[in-house]
Amino acid sequence: MKELGELNLPDDLRYAEDHEWVRLAGDKVVVGVSDYAQDRLGDITYVEIPQVGDAFKKGESCGTLESVKAVADLFIPLSGEILAVNDALAESPGLVNEDPYGEGWILEVKPLNAAELDELMDSDAYLLMLERLE
Repeated sequence: MKELGELNLPDDLRYAEDHEWVRLAGDKVVVGVSDYAQDRLGDITYVEIPQVGDAFKKGESCGTLESVKAVADLFIPLSGEILAVNDALAESPGLVNEDPYGEGWILEVKPLNAAELDELMDSDAYLLMLERLE
């Protein structure tokens, strides 16, 4: 496992307490799991994700990540409708481990309430939260 100081936590993202990240992309957001989450889960072997068109409220479970160590829920960090899913994860779930902020993205969401974005943490606040967990 990586030490906290070794984690990649890009400054241009927002982070949820459940370890998802959000990147604003016009009127939609891209969602994935943080370097911390993928590192703690270990090698991801399966990703269960919702269907395009499904809608969720902030904090609801919208899928699972299965690894050699555990099965973890994927929580939606913002209320909204699923616009796209990363179909490449069906064949290559390890992309979440290899490139969590790039090719390992999981969902694109059309937010219902843009104010929820302000409730997410910046990288500094997320790192502070992680330090409290360790």
